[in-house]
Amino acid sequence: MMELNTTLLENGFAVLSNQLTLDDCYQLSQLFDAPDLYRKTIIMQKHGYGSGEYKYFNYPLPPLVNTLRHELFTQLAPIADEWNEKLGLPLRYPTDLDQWLEICHKAGQNRPTPLILRYVAGDWNALHQDMYGELYFPFQAVVFLSQPDDDYIGGEFVMVEQRPRMQSKAIVLQPQQGQIVVFTTKYRPAKSTRGYYRAVMRHGVSEVRSGTRINLGLIFHDAA
Repeated sequence: MMELNTTLLENGFAVLSNQLTLDDCYQLSQLFDAPDLYRKTIIMQKHGYGSGEYKYFNYPLPPLVNTLRHELFTQLAPIADEWNEKLGLPLRYPTDLDQWLEICHKAGQNRPTPLILRYVAGDWNALHQDMYGELYFPFQAVVFLSQPDDDYIGGEFVMVEQRPRMQSKAIVLQPQQGQIVVFTTKYRPAKSTRGYYRAVMRHGVSEVRSGTRINLGLIFHDAA
């Protein structure tokens, strides 16, 4: 936990390995073509988001998706509290995801946000943040279900950090199948001589040059 906290604080993201088996990745990838699981499908070109397709799961979530979401939230909630303390933000989070989602639902954010995304050759995702309402959890995660170079080429995971009075910093990752990238939803506490300031981060996907890239997005707050 301390290592994860340190990595997230220093970088705004962390790569978790050995989280899923190849069979887990295959089973999750197959969910993309199961239409009854989803509340909404987004064709990205129609909205100016980039190019590709993603689908929001409906409740109840598939068991493995639900388990991953709960387990990651429990690990991340204490770190989220520490981040808010450093930034002078009053909100603190329960360690149980269901309790946090109940708070979201009472605020009118009751639509599930976990999603599955598929990119083929020529697809990409513009830099963005996944907020969905006034309440949000400081972290989210992407689960990589396809293997780079074998299943697809290109399609790097891209983050850009905006720093006050400085040029933006680009971060480019190519995680392996089964790895999970945890990263900040909105900003990270960056240390300065006067304490901590908010370093805003956005994320996206570079163009897939060939093949098919599928990943699972885990967002820990629900949508209005």
